[in-house]
Amino acid sequence: MTKSALQIARASYKPKVPKTLEGIVAIQEGQDTQAVSDQEEIKRLFPNTCGMPVITFISDTEKKSYSPVNVGVILSGGQAPGGHNVIAGIFDGIKEMNPASRLYGFILGPGGLVDHKYMELTADIINEYRNTGGFDIIGSGRTKLETKEQFEKGLEILKKLAISALVIIGGDDSNTNACVLAEYYAQIGAGVQVIGCPKTIDGDLKNEMIEASFGFDTACKVYSEVIGNIQRDCNSARKYWHFIKLMGRSASHIALECALQVQPNICIISEEVEAKNQSLDDVINDVAEKVAQRAEKGNNFGTVLIPEGLIEFIPAIKKLMAELNDYLANNDEEFKRVKRSQQRAHIIDKLSPVNAKIYASLPEAVARQLTLDRDPHGNVQVSLIETEKLLAEMVGNRLAEWAAEGKYKGKFATQVHFFGYEGRCAAPSNYDADYCYSLGFTAAGLISFGKTGYMSSVRNTTAPAAEWIAGGVPITMMMNMERRHGGMKPVIQKALVKLDGAPFKEFAAHRDAWAINTDYVYPGPIQYFGPTEVCDQPTKTLQIEQKA
Repeated sequence: MTKSALQIARASYKPKVPKTLEGIVAIQEGQDTQAVSDQEEIKRLFPNTCGMPVITFISDTEKKSYSPVNVGVILSGGQAPGGHNVIAGIFDGIKEMNPASRLYGFILGPGGLVDHKYMELTADIINEYRNTGGFDIIGSGRTKLETKEQFEKGLEILKKLAISALVIIGGDDSNTNACVLAEYYAQIGAGVQVIGCPKTIDGDLKNEMIEASFGFDTACKVYSEVIGNIQRDCNSARKYWHFIKLMGRSASHIALECALQVQPNICIISEEVEAKNQSLDDVINDVAEKVAQRAEKGNNFGTVLIPEGLIEFIPAIKKLMAELNDYLANNDEEFKRVKRSQQRAHIIDKLSPVNAKIYASLPEAVARQLTLDRDPHGNVQVSLIETEKLLAEMVGNRLAEWAAEGKYKGKFATQVHFFGYEGRCAAPSNYDADYCYSLGFTAAGLISFGKTGYMSSVRNTTAPAAEWIAGGVPITMMMNMERRHGGMKPVIQKALVKLDGAPFKEFAAHRDAWAINTDYVYPGPIQYFGPTEVCDQPTKTLQIEQKA
């Protein structure tokens, strides 16, 4: 395989790790925990893994001996920079405990476990993938582990390979599946531990014990570089408004972080739109007013950052989508038999009067996108909805109305962009390379202490890596009950942007000035080599949170 100069240089990078992971470690148990909400129902569903204590690794002087252990690893869901380093951390961790330990990777996600497709990950293979982006070492997939048949089929291959621990690297839904699997194997006495690792570039898997999901740092740096490039072009040509949609289906963390890095003219935060009970028309007016204000100063150009999931945070449309999800979950076959030309009328006829009126008012393209195939969780695939084009077109229409009324005299031309896949497989930043390796090594430590139903946790990451705090948090601690596929299911609660949180307040304090002025920042590409203030900084979001 031909390698670039960067790949060759990055192969020799040694991730920095917490001091407590170096050498001999012990664990310190905290107080027993409970679910973030719906405590009684979560306790009923997870009697074997609910209520466990938070675990912190501490240094110890007592030498321990470990038996060899066979471990399986799964990459689940969308890609995120740093996944290969998580696997490298697991590998090095179990080998340090006992060189006879072995690591097996299941191919193309959870489906590989069910279908018995796997490969042994040896030192030669691991060394080829250290500090690289992507999930291509074993591939990823979105198969959901949720049925007894899947659990039993997976157990067959785990027993055959003498695997006594399984690490699932994924986001909130994947770690929910890990928790369900851990509970089942504990219930039947299968002798298989299940550990999760927090992955998602969206940044919505976080709490007091998981201060960042891996990949968020790298993805935001990639997006911010490209947005900065666009802003420099924008400020050079001075004739376009750029509408830029960013990944982040259920939360606006990416948009907020990129805004803090590049200082755009406008950044819409979905959670604020919902809190203010804004309509789509309100959002359009807000953007159009800022465009008009800049035009008054002769600036007929600018940048607008849009979270991928904006459309479902608009309260009225959110209610419409909830009813659509329920209807399609229960009547999917009936709907598929309806002729395409009659589907819009069919949906309108099946909805409640209020939602039918809203659905009928939407542009044809958007209405159709709302009824396209669902994701594996039964939800609208919002990434398919071209919100950036919708807003650009509707803002243009609003400005044309104002121009006819003599309220607007500027020029308005647009360019639209969607930055998503560009950031998911980038070579991890130093922060993510270090953080991910530590998460993997921590997962190995949790396995060595016989834990199951835990998520690997590494905290205090704005400090030097030696001072990071490693340990584990019970997955049930993060769970609540939510409606999925028309029924209530236990899931990890998504972490949305907090409007009373320090990062949003920092953004809100400056956005009015950024809207009118041209205060662009150009972050440039990720720096892997150089002074620590250039190469090792975590996200602005995390820095602001830790200072608050």
